[in-house]
This record gives sequence, C-alpha cells and structure tokens, in this order.
Amino acid sequence: MTSTDATMNAITEAVALGRSGHRTAARTALGELWTSIGPLGDPLHRCTLAHYLADLQDDAAQALAWDIRAIDAADGLTDDRARRHDRSLDVRGFYPSLHLNLADNYRRLGSFDAARREIDTARTHLHTLGDDAYGTIIRSALDGVEAAIRAGDTAPRDTAP
Repeated sequence: MTSTDATMNAITEAVALGRSGHRTAARTALGELWTSIGPLGDPLHRCTLAHYLADLQDDAAQALAWDIRAIDAADGLTDDRARRHDRSLDVRGFYPSLHLNLADNYRRLGSFDAARREIDTARTHLHTLGDDAYGTIIRSALDGVEAAIRAGDTAPRDTAP
C-alpha cells in the first residue's frame, strides 16, 4: 500500500531494500532520509526510520543509539498524527516492540540489568497489543530475549533482523 506521505513511502522502500539483502544500500538510504528529516522532524517519520535503521545495524551499540532515537520520537508522537498515516495505529502499541529492541541491544552489549528493566517495561505495555500475529511475534520475541538474558547470552538472535 502506497500512502500519500512521500517520506513514509521512501522509508518503506529503503526497508524493503534491506529485507531483500541490500543492507548497506538500505542503511545509506535511511541515513540520507534521517538527514533530510532532521532531529526535530515529524515524530512518525523519525520513529519509523530510527526503528528500522536500528534493525540494519551490525553493531549493538549503533543499534541501541537508533532504538533510543526511535523511542524518543515515539514519546513525541500523537495518536492523531499516527492515524493520519494509518487509521489503525495506536502509539501505545509501539512501546512493547521499542522496549523489546532496547532490551535486546542491552543484552547484546552485556548490560543485563538494563536489559531486564527494558523487558519488564515492555511487558507492562503488552496489554496494548492485539491477539493477532503481530502481538504473538512480539510476545514470543520477549520470551526469547528474556531467556537469553537469563542465560547471559550476548550473541545476536537468529530471529532478529
């Protein structure tokens, strides 16, 4: 589905590029978009872009930096703005995934206490997710990251982007 929001369309195209195996090109495209959006640009654009750019990082510290930018942007995002892009969006539903990603980054960096705090925070937001495929994916990933934290495992997860 193509929206009338050119920036969201460009983000979607870059994400598709990364998912098709062209991670470097996707990182470059998203980096250029980030520069054009700017750190005070539209929170939906910043949240979406940072969330996906974090997934394209090989280095956990770089992924963490982008995931912090994503959650910071989400904190400034309103449901009204999100729903102008997609009527089904509820900003509260972003937080389980955003905190899950932070937890996974902290885990990969060996900061297990911070990772546990993020897992706990993600779990407090699970009620915002539907009983659907997306909710199942997030809940399963939370369980997987939590198990890795308990095991002291810092390796990237196979199911992570």
